[in-house]
Amino acid sequence: MTATDEHAATSAAATRASALFGRISGAEHPDPKEARNGLRIVASLSLTKVSDGLIDPKLVLSWLMTALGAPGALASALVPIREAGALLPQVAFAGLVDRTRHRKRIWAAGAVGQGVSAFGIALAGLLLEGTAAGLAICILLACLAVSRAACSVSTKDVLGRTVAETRRGAVTGLAGSVASVGVVIFALLLVSGLLQDRGPVLIAIALAGVFWLSAAAIFSRIEEPEAEVSAGAGLPPVLSVLRQDPLLRRFILVRGLLVSTALAPPWIVVLTSEGGDNLLSALGALVLASAAASFVSSFVWGRLADRSSRLVLALSGGTAAAALAIMLGLAAAGLSSTVWAGPAVLFGLMLAYHGVRQGRSTYLVDMSPESDRATYAAVANLSIGLILLAVGALGGGLGMVGATWALAGFTAMAAAGGAMAMTLREVESV
Repeated sequence: MTATDEHAATSAAATRASALFGRISGAEHPDPKEARNGLRIVASLSLTKVSDGLIDPKLVLSWLMTALGAPGALASALVPIREAGALLPQVAFAGLVDRTRHRKRIWAAGAVGQGVSAFGIALAGLLLEGTAAGLAICILLACLAVSRAACSVSTKDVLGRTVAETRRGAVTGLAGSVASVGVVIFALLLVSGLLQDRGPVLIAIALAGVFWLSAAAIFSRIEEPEAEVSAGAGLPPVLSVLRQDPLLRRFILVRGLLVSTALAPPWIVVLTSEGGDNLLSALGALVLASAAASFVSSFVWGRLADRSSRLVLALSGGTAAAALAIMLGLAAAGLSSTVWAGPAVLFGLMLAYHGVRQGRSTYLVDMSPESDRATYAAVANLSIGLILLAVGALGGGLGMVGATWALAGFTAMAAAGGAMAMTLREVESV
């Protein structure tokens, strides 16, 4: 191929990339570099979101721990390890991000760490049994969660500097919808009972590792502009940042109230399982409902978030409150364990959950000063990590009285979060 032919092929590829990105984001004439970066981010995030579904602690790892004969106390620690481990270390990683010229390297390293941890979990499931297996999986999940924290704190910074403001929600939203297809297939296999054996589950976990490594390779090719380095950057001044920015405080309060959308699903599963349904099938239905809701809503939520992420948060809170209120009504009528009740309510709740994810991510990126995005993300996520632990403990306490009490508390939180979201300032310039 001659130099002229190579140039023509490169130009044609750039044109196709720009046209595809334009259809995704709604941009009429996107910059070719932005188009390439946007498509690479879509591909990377899609792979990581599929991996999240394949190694979901609420379903896959819990089932694996049970199959391996690990103590129940270790299995119950999986979700707190995953959630807290992914959020709390972000304050420390923010300082590292501020000292790095190319933040995509931190994201790629985090993805590699998650992939290696996933391979380790699959290997532990293959070689170990009982308490030893449970301890190994918990330790490896903690490593995976910390690696995820590195990705989370750097994602918003890279996204904010490579994709224009009114197109970021479309990028992350499309990634959620694309990934949900793979998770739907996996969930259907779980519900069907075809993945009752340990072998296929271990293969799925190892496949998640492959996807994370692939995502790291793609993300490392992003054409990221060199960032200014803060030579003396250390741990972000959490309290001073919160004192100085009232909008950030209000956003954290809204997001804290809306964690109810993430904590409520297990209690719905409890209510739907009281009729004697198999626990694995009930949890499989949860994954299926979440993936289906993501497929039909993530891109829509993302495009809407580009216009008003504040409105997305408000609508999501209202939708979650309505879905949970319906579940409480079904429980009061003795219909919560019917075959249709759980999946229908879960679908509605997961629509809201994915709206919260899109809205909160887009709002935080758009409201944050360009030079302090990593700091704002770290401070917000540290705050939410602590709120998650507190609200999770509260929900557990209410759940000891009854699952409906926990759901009632989460219903009130979702309604309050949706209402308070309307008091946030608009940050999108359309």
